Amino acid sequence: MGTRAGALTAAPLALVLVLSGCGGGGGGAPTGNNATADATITIYGTNPPGNMLPANATDAGSAKMQEGVYSQLIGYAPTDGKPFNQVAESITTTDSKVYNVKLRKGWKFHDGTEVKAKNFVDAWNWGAYGPNAQLSATWFKQIDGFDDVYTKDPDGPSGPQKPATPSSKTMKGLKVIGEHEFEIALKAPFSVFTTLIGYTPFAPLPDKFFADPVAFAKAPVGNGPLKFVSFTPNVDIKLTRNDDFPLEQKKVKFKNLTIKIYSQQEAAYKDLLSGQLDFMEALPPSAKAGSKYKTELGDRLLTARLLSISTLTVPEYLPEYKNLDLRKAIALAINRDQITKTVLADTYVPADGWVNDNIEGYEKGVCGEFCQYDAVKAREYYQRSGHTGKITIQSNADGGRKEPLEAACNSIKNAIGVECTFVGATNFGDFRNLIDGRKLTGLGRSDWGADYAEIENFLNPLYRTGGSSNDSKTSNPQLDSLLAQADATAQRADAIKLYQQAHHLLPTYFPSIPVWMERGVGAKSTNLEAAQLNFKRRLEYASVVVKAKG
Repeated sequence: MGTRAGALTAAPLALVLVLSGCGGGGGGAPTGNNATADATITIYGTNPPGNMLPANATDAGSAKMQEGVYSQLIGYAPTDGKPFNQVAESITTTDSKVYNVKLRKGWKFHDGTEVKAKNFVDAWNWGAYGPNAQLSATWFKQIDGFDDVYTKDPDGPSGPQKPATPSSKTMKGLKVIGEHEFEIALKAPFSVFTTLIGYTPFAPLPDKFFADPVAFAKAPVGNGPLKFVSFTPNVDIKLTRNDDFPLEQKKVKFKNLTIKIYSQQEAAYKDLLSGQLDFMEALPPSAKAGSKYKTELGDRLLTARLLSISTLTVPEYLPEYKNLDLRKAIALAINRDQITKTVLADTYVPADGWVNDNIEGYEKGVCGEFCQYDAVKAREYYQRSGHTGKITIQSNADGGRKEPLEAACNSIKNAIGVECTFVGATNFGDFRNLIDGRKLTGLGRSDWGADYAEIENFLNPLYRTGGSSNDSKTSNPQLDSLLAQADATAQRADAIKLYQQAHHLLPTYFPSIPVWMERGVGAKSTNLEAAQLNFKRRLEYASVVVKAKG
């Protein structure tokens, strides 16, 4: 959809955050192209590592289902990630700390019940409540009362100690005012809050969820443009169109969606070329070699302005990798220019920091000399580190991840003369389970696609102590302090400056090593007339038009 966010208008006595809607309209199946209206389309997928509840799904395999099944208060424009009102009719605040939310009336869950204020409030409280052990629990940390519902695990999920029982099951910052109105009070002003709440953990949940969350996770009921049908592990996830979805421009025009789960990206690409698969958001190394994909795909090639970063996370819990000189040696030893030009065929560019270069607040060269290949300096830092033994890089072996990381290992080996091995997990789900369970035995691939277009999204989840996607499990009090200051800054421009200061702290201890940034190259099959790759590197479902037969 082309609708962009409305302006954030500062009234004399109130900052009014009323983002432009994505269009109204009633329900009913699409009309017009019958080939599209009755069609089943298939897209590339990876196996989710765990249950797919909104507050637990942080992986790409789950996200494709989540984006169809759930709709949050706000949505994001596919091209640049600008927010617009979705389930929310309005979101207003006078101080960027207390927000009044009014919902569109008549919006329904797939079971026919209406989406009401309590469905948001109850879902957020459940997701944040520590004993429910949701991976995205800390996304609610800005809300007043979060510390009453979430207590930190003293030794991590794999340790013997258990976190203390929280003093409350609900956050005092959430208050239902009426059936279609609620209030959110934050601990402090937070300039990007109305952008943040479009992320999946902030989805509403129907009343039936709270009766049996375990059963619900196996057959989720959402409020989005697609309804859940089935999930067969390592085979597929099936969804079907929600004909009663109220936002015209976000409706899907096809009937059914099958997310086919592949263990090898190359197999998926062959299916795409033969018309057995309709969409891939990324291409395998075999297609990128010599830019072969350009000739093979022609006008089926899809590009997008992605907001992503690829790094190698350095687990803080592995003693042999704690040495800063070793981290710097590895950073210097990776020939990013060569790998992105050859193995990745210019579909990626070298990273020079921890923030994507399409994000407002990006600064060139934050990583400094350490993201520039220099074998001589790499050897000097390696010798200074005193490290002995080999270096390993872990990742899932599917999805085209193996080849560039093997090349990175070869680069490290050639530069500093130490054995480096790529260790591949069977699939993405297995690999994420290693990370979430603190079971990495070496460096780990950590690719991050922005959930929304803010510099904050590249810092808080990834590097703040206890962040939901802090794969390295690092803790830096100075960074935490700066991020807390930035979070509590009401004016976005001032907050960005503080986030930039926090970004500059990362090269002082390298919780991860930046490697490259993706440029967004995907493809559609000959079965599709139109399809859009969005800023999250996913298919924009509302964009799909199936070709008429004959």
